[in-house]
Amino acid sequence: MSSILFEIKGHVAQIILNRPDKFNSFNRAMALEMQARLDECASVHDIRCVYITGMGKAFSAGQDLGELTGDEPMGIDRILSEHYNPIVQRIRNMPKPVVAAVNGVAAGAGANIALSCDVVLAAESASFIQAFSKIGLIPDSGGTWFLPRLIGWQKASALMMLGEKVSATEAEKMGMIFRVFADESFADESFALAKTLSEMPTKGLAYTKHALNYSFINSIEEQLQLEDKYQQKSAATADYKEGVNAFLEKRKPVFNGN
Repeated sequence: MSSILFEIKGHVAQIILNRPDKFNSFNRAMALEMQARLDECASVHDIRCVYITGMGKAFSAGQDLGELTGDEPMGIDRILSEHYNPIVQRIRNMPKPVVAAVNGVAAGAGANIALSCDVVLAAESASFIQAFSKIGLIPDSGGTWFLPRLIGWQKASALMMLGEKVSATEAEKMGMIFRVFADESFADESFALAKTLSEMPTKGLAYTKHALNYSFINSIEEQLQLEDKYQQKSAATADYKEGVNAFLEKRKPVFNGN
């Protein structure tokens, strides 16, 4: 059975982490397949949004510790450089929006992969845990980059050092995630949001994402120049023309991602 389930619904690519008996913790096969599916999402024009969720009770418990122990354990250096770092880089460089639909616990690398996505949604019963300190490690998979930018230095520092569980409701209040849905409606409502994104001007969203990637490292002068550059690119798209025409004609626009 594949550790990653993949399906294209309309213009949304659905990636389901599928090791429910292991709380969707990552092993090498799962990480490499995740990378391959993200590459496919980036290259297929008809895919205009990526939706990532987990099978069963968890989103992902992070690393399968079984790979770190035993007769032939993998080194941490390989796990980061070959597994998680490429996943996070693919998500951030994806030229279309990526939605994390956190259906249950998201711990360790599982939490930080979710936080690397463009829009993070969570079921009411979901939770987020920076579990690394419990076993003497530091947060990886971009956690030390994303979390302080989302919730501030002090809260990020405390959560990383203490390893406390954060409920979905708390995560929404502190700005860690975008929105919480009731468990019973989570799958439908979270996918509906992804579908909405898939019907929007894809190139404009990609340029927005690119600008956001630089917003914390650029000076204001550099960021203004970047906005100028990508606004010109956006204005040259077919979707921009369609948006303006639809506004003038008082009708709903039909965007095609061009």
